[in-house]
This record gives sequence, C-alpha cells and structure tokens, in this order.
Amino acid sequence: MKGDSCKNPMDKNQLGEPLPSRNQTVGDTPELTTVAGAPVESNQDSMTSGRRGPLMLQDIWFLEKLAHFDREVIPERRMHAKGSGAFGTFTVTHDITSYTKAAIFSEIGKQTKMFARFSTVAGERGAADAERDIRGFALKFYTEEGNWDMVGNNTPVFFFRDPLKFPDLNHAVKRDPRTNMRSANTNWDFWTSLPEALLQVTIIMGDRGLPSSFRHMHGFSSHAYSLINKNNERVWVRFHFRSQQGIRNLTDQEAATVVGMDRESHQRDLYEAIEKGMFPKWKMYIQVMTEEQANSMKNNPFDLTKMWHKKDFPLIPVGEFELNKNPENYFADVEQAAFSPANVVPGISFSPDRMLQGRLFSYGDAHRYRLGVNHHQIPVNSPQGVKNYHSFHRDGQMRVDGNRGSQLHYEPNSYGNWKDQPQYALPVEKTGSTDILRYDFREDDSDYYTQPGKLFRAMTPDQQQVLFENTARNMGDSTLQIKHRHIYNCYQADPAYGEGVAKALEIDISTVDLNLPARTSREANYEANNKHPELNQPTMKKDSCREIDTNGDPCIEPENDPWLL
Repeated sequence: MKGDSCKNPMDKNQLGEPLPSRNQTVGDTPELTTVAGAPVESNQDSMTSGRRGPLMLQDIWFLEKLAHFDREVIPERRMHAKGSGAFGTFTVTHDITSYTKAAIFSEIGKQTKMFARFSTVAGERGAADAERDIRGFALKFYTEEGNWDMVGNNTPVFFFRDPLKFPDLNHAVKRDPRTNMRSANTNWDFWTSLPEALLQVTIIMGDRGLPSSFRHMHGFSSHAYSLINKNNERVWVRFHFRSQQGIRNLTDQEAATVVGMDRESHQRDLYEAIEKGMFPKWKMYIQVMTEEQANSMKNNPFDLTKMWHKKDFPLIPVGEFELNKNPENYFADVEQAAFSPANVVPGISFSPDRMLQGRLFSYGDAHRYRLGVNHHQIPVNSPQGVKNYHSFHRDGQMRVDGNRGSQLHYEPNSYGNWKDQPQYALPVEKTGSTDILRYDFREDDSDYYTQPGKLFRAMTPDQQQVLFENTARNMGDSTLQIKHRHIYNCYQADPAYGEGVAKALEIDISTVDLNLPARTSREANYEANNKHPELNQPTMKKDSCREIDTNGDPCIEPENDPWLL
C-alpha cells in the first residue's frame, strides 16, 4: 500500500511515458522587433540617465513592452473558464437527409473541419482539471453554410429549466463574497432549493461526475434542437457524442492525488494523446421526436432537467469526429474561441427550450464583452468553410478585415445589396394558439399615406411650398429612380403633394410611374423599390434662393396645433 501512494491515477488512461513540457519553437526570424517592425537594440537593459539615474521616457521599447504586458490578459469566461481544445474532422457515416437538409450531413463520407473545446464549469482559468464538476463539450463545425456550434456538456440534463437562474448558479458555485472561498453550503443550498436539480446532482455525484480525462467522457447537446429537411418538415432532436475511448473516471481520493501531482492533468492528457497520434474519437447520434409526439408528451419535451428515454426515442447513428491536431498557440485558438448555440446553419434550428432561448442571447453577448464586437474575425471563430461570406456588420474596435470596403452599408437600397434569403425560412412553429413566424407588418397594415396626406392638407400654402423646396434641396444628387420613388409616395398621400415635389425637383410628373405595386407585402415593397433600374443615374442638385415667411402662431396649446393630427 505504501508503494501505491506514489502511483499516478492518470496512468489508467494508458498514455505511456509523458512528453516533455518544454516548447522549443522559434520564429522564422528570431531577431526581436517592435510592433512597428523596428529592430530592438537591447532587451536586457532599460535606458537611464546615467548609470544609477532614472528611466528615460524615450525608451520606447520599455514603454511598449510594459504597456502590452499590462493589457495581455483578457477577461475570463464567466463559466467554463478552464479548458482545453483541439482541431479535428467530422465524417458522416449514416444518412439522415430525411431529417435535415444541412449540407454537413448531405452525403455519407463527407468530411468537415472542426474545433472542440472541453472545460470544467465552476473553476477559474487557473483551477485544477481533476475536480468533480460538469464538463463543457463545445464543438464548432466549419461547414460551407456557416459555422455550426454545438455547445453542450458531458451530461444530458442541467440543474434548472429557466435561464433566469443562470446568474444564481454562477454565484452559488463560485467564491463566497466574504471569505473568497468556495462554499459547500452555498452550493448545496442552491441545489437542494431546486428539486428539479436532483437528476443533474445525481449524475455529478455519481462516478461519471469526475472523468479521468476529456477523452474518456461522452458529450450531449442537452437541449433539444430542430432539424428541417428539404421539404421544410421539422423534427425535434437531441445530439449524443459517445466516446470511443470508453468511460474512465477518478474517485475523489484519486483526484486529490492527481491535483497534488498535476493541476493540468486533463490538458496534458488531451495534448499528449494527440501529439502521440492517439487521436480521440466520438460517434455522433441523434434522438428524434416528431412534432406530433412532442405535442402528446405528458412531460415537457423541452425541459432541460429531463432526458428523453432511449427506449422511446432510440439513438440513431450519424457520424464520427476525430481530434487530430493540437493548436499552435493556446491563447489564439482555445482562449479566444467563441461558441454560441445561436450559430446554426440551414437545416438545423432551435426549440422552445427556455434555457436554450436564454443562451442564444447570453453567449454572444459574453463574447462581445470578452473578445470584442469583431470576435468573428479571430481565425478560430471565422466561417472558414464559407465561400461567399457577406456579413452586414461594420466598424467596431479591431476591425481588420477590410470592413467590407466601399459597399453600401444599409438595406433596403436601390442596388440589390444585402438581399435576405427567404428560401431558408423555417416552417411554422406553433406555441399554443399562436404561430412563431416573421410576420410581415405590411400585410396587417399597409396604410402609409393617410396621415401624411392629412398633415400636408393641414399646412398653409406657404408651409407646403417650404416642404417642396426643402425636399428638393435635401434630395441633392440622388438618382432619378430615388426621386421618382419619393414623388410616387407623396402623390399617394395627396396628388398636390406629389406634384409640388416634382415641380420643385424640375421633374415632369407625367414621366413618373404612378402605378407602382401597392406595398402590401415585403415582396411588393421590394418590387416597388427595384422597379425602373434604368433610372439609376445621378441628377443635379436643386437649390432655391426664395425666401418664404414661415413664422406663424406659436402653437403652444395642442388642441390649436394643426400639425398634431
């Protein structure tokens, strides 16, 4: 027994002799420069006034080095702060095209590059790996239709079913505000106050609550998602990822030994396995539930605190992923990795799971705080598989991808840029007596002209003339198509309004198409906007030197103000 006390419990993972922890990689050009590219003459001694004098402000290398050091640590994740990651490949092994039109699953044998990050939940960035805790199981697939993020855990359920409790869980499992220590009392006070947490607590307190490595645990989407096929038919699914290395766990006693010997035990295990060519693999399965089955379920099928019974919803094989490449730089690829369940692709979508709905906002918002609004430009987060990437967003700190150049940055416009793609609309989803849809407000109320007409007629002739002149000046060198479009809109409100604007713009109103499609739907609105592209040519600015007296009654009392309809 005495000899066993020195045995490393991690030996059960059968990795063999440990690899050296040193890193001997050097750059292509080992000579040191500043960030501006200038040579650094000395990285050994600061510049001073005399041998024992003070530092000089002109020692720019000292200033740059210390200033960067002061800022090189970014905020850690609120949860899942300590983690490990690797790149790999997903391969389709079974046909599920009857359930989904997602291109990633389009044919057997198809391969997609991916990145995975595993983590503990409660611990900070420097916490030990071998702690009893949920493990994060986050996957990013670089598909040709965009990034698909599967942000799961190594358990199929969770503590609660309402995202309003997310901050409370964080506070309960992290450090006490007075002692700055983790407290079993606060942790268990929170858990036991939520009876729905018992299934998750039972899993964590069981032997699988402390995996011996990231390689030896299963993964789960936990949430229900939806798959949509080419016929726009929906089914509900849960994803499972089954470790092909088998399940191996640590006892609390073994974990105490591991932590004393190696706080980075799980990071070391994953890194060394890949370096040695022992590439870990997981098989992907789905459980499928039809909408009719979901509607007839006694329990809420979108309740994250409950599983779907495998006898009722058997696991259907889909594919397999293999992790086969370690990151060259941990910070660049693992620390800056940003996963969000909101990142889905055509053929994969969401469910009414309240926890999932809450995460759709929270994860992206956390990335914008932690990494910046342009975190999608970081290589590990960029949609590497997409050929025609055309994101709308502009500017923001650290925008370094050309910022979409000189492209128009608004929609709708007269040039067909930033077209939405209605062919990817989701099938109608019912919630009780209502449907979840992108309702076209024009179909409910397309009366755009009655009130502008009333306001125009409430104006005095002088005020109307001011309106015409101001409009003509402000439209500047807008194209003829845009000016015709505005004349049309004004004419619908009141013919005199349209005629007055046309005259001020020196446009013969008989040349204006006053029979454009009524804007009673989104499609009709697009048709009206894009009609007559032959008029898409610049015009001369209009000006007026006419002075019109616009002074009138002060209109203090609302009942006497003709402009208040």
